[in-house]
Amino acid sequence: MATVRVWTGREATALRIAMRLSVRSFAEHLGVAARTVSKWRQLGTGTRPHPDTQAILDTALDRAPESARIRFQALLAQAPEPAAGWRATPRDWEYETWADDLDRVVVGLSRQDFRAASPLIERWLARFPACGELDDRSAYLRARTLVLQGDARRDQGMLTGPGSAVPSYQHALGLFGDLDIPRRIAQIELSLAVVTEMTGQHQDAARRYAQLSGDERLSPRDRARSALWIGTALSKEGEHDYALRVMTAASQAFEELDEAEDWAVAQQKLALACRGAGRLGQALRYIGIARASGTAATPMQRVRLATSHAHILLTDNDTRASGLVLLGEAEQIAAESGLSHQLRAIKAIREDFADTGPTLKGTIA
Repeated sequence: MATVRVWTGREATALRIAMRLSVRSFAEHLGVAARTVSKWRQLGTGTRPHPDTQAILDTALDRAPESARIRFQALLAQAPEPAAGWRATPRDWEYETWADDLDRVVVGLSRQDFRAASPLIERWLARFPACGELDDRSAYLRARTLVLQGDARRDQGMLTGPGSAVPSYQHALGLFGDLDIPRRIAQIELSLAVVTEMTGQHQDAARRYAQLSGDERLSPRDRARSALWIGTALSKEGEHDYALRVMTAASQAFEELDEAEDWAVAQQKLALACRGAGRLGQALRYIGIARASGTAATPMQRVRLATSHAHILLTDNDTRASGLVLLGEAEQIAAESGLSHQLRAIKAIREDFADTGPTLKGTIA
């Protein structure tokens, strides 16, 4: 069981984040003033609750769900005591440099250049850790950095455990909650739903996508993406016909929004749903449209498109050899780019067809 010898603002803030409570909700839970909880966040190890509050925090930790206690320990492991010479609040020029570095991280992650992006992420998270005093501007930048850390870990297939995408997203969620930025909160909830799908919890992911597809906190584009991903999750559960209807509507939404790249991705997803439904003719047409209209400028895009095409070709005895070649090309790109989740998906496809072989002969309309 998680225990704390002496509570400081650092541990108290970690418990609040682990319990996924806002400053006000955590204060109500403990029976203390909201300004007290805010002071813990701002001063970190520089403040120590009164003895009676120490006992209240002990009780709150003891009664917290096991999942929250695990998150609490992970957060403390991620937020070490500040080193000598550490200073809480960035200087003016550091705010600008931090924001510029995050722009570089976005570009690096868009290209799956994790070697360039990860050091920039870790530099700023270490430079201004959660245990210190953060003003709103630095808290916002730290939250953005944590989201990008989550994106990097997700794209590399690091989905569970203390060093995975989920703790990064959850910590960012707490910061954006304190800052009261609904759009950012909803975007993180969408990212967490994606991780839920990636870990195989397809029905749970579909329910979250459905809720977010009508969430006004999100942009029209993100709501359309949520709708598309309802279909991808349900298609993985074998609900291909319903998935096709949902994804077709999402594809039309992308067309109305003039989001050409998302529209092309929708064609790729429709192709896989058609394959699952046994409509190989339609699957080939959709994947042909996706290949002709979408971009394949990044390793992730090339791997996803090639894997989808290969999966369809493997389903037909006449095109199985071509599918194996294409799958091998996707596997090589994924390995070179450190895309472990895609590598696991490719391995699963290989095993599936090694066990059962293709199930269809010829193209089916």
